[in-house]
Amino acid sequence: MAVRAGVCAGVVAMAVLGAGGVAAATGEDGGHGKGKDKGPGYSMRTDGVFAKKKSATTAYTYDKKLVPAGSWVQVGQRTAPGGATTVTLRVKGLKAGHEYGVHVHTKPCTADPAAAGGHYQHKPSTDPAAVNPRNEVWLDFTADRKGSGKATAHHDWGFRKSGAASVVIHDEPGSSGARVGCFTVPFGWTTAR
Repeated sequence: MAVRAGVCAGVVAMAVLGAGGVAAATGEDGGHGKGKDKGPGYSMRTDGVFAKKKSATTAYTYDKKLVPAGSWVQVGQRTAPGGATTVTLRVKGLKAGHEYGVHVHTKPCTADPAAAGGHYQHKPSTDPAAVNPRNEVWLDFTADRKGSGKATAHHDWGFRKSGAASVVIHDEPGSSGARVGCFTVPFGWTTAR
């Protein structure tokens, strides 16, 4: 019953808040999966509209040719009680046919592209071999002819508390590339290992 109520509240919140709003359906444990403890886990979906650095609050464009002001982004998260996590991405209004790299980052977005920090890593490491889609959340996609795209990443692990805070869009797929857009996301966390 708590999950249904949370989902309904999330739908109502989305309808009321509109673009840029946050909607979350949380579990009985306050929205943070606690390993094998009771509770339905954590589920969240949020969306935003990219704006220029001076007027943005959660969705920043750093390259208006690749991520035009007014383009849309939605990020979802579902973390099961045992910690397994799925992150989804949907975008509209980006440059048609372009290949983008997208990763979950450790800090919130600001007008400074570097402020979002590095990629979130399940097992933090300075070893370049740790930069891969098994240890990080990669959501690379190619925009279709209308500039829309989507991607999904599945992992058997969840985020640490205060570890994941944004999704950064890069100008090319893979492990790096220039930061062309950033969206601050209220990711949930788990204590499951």
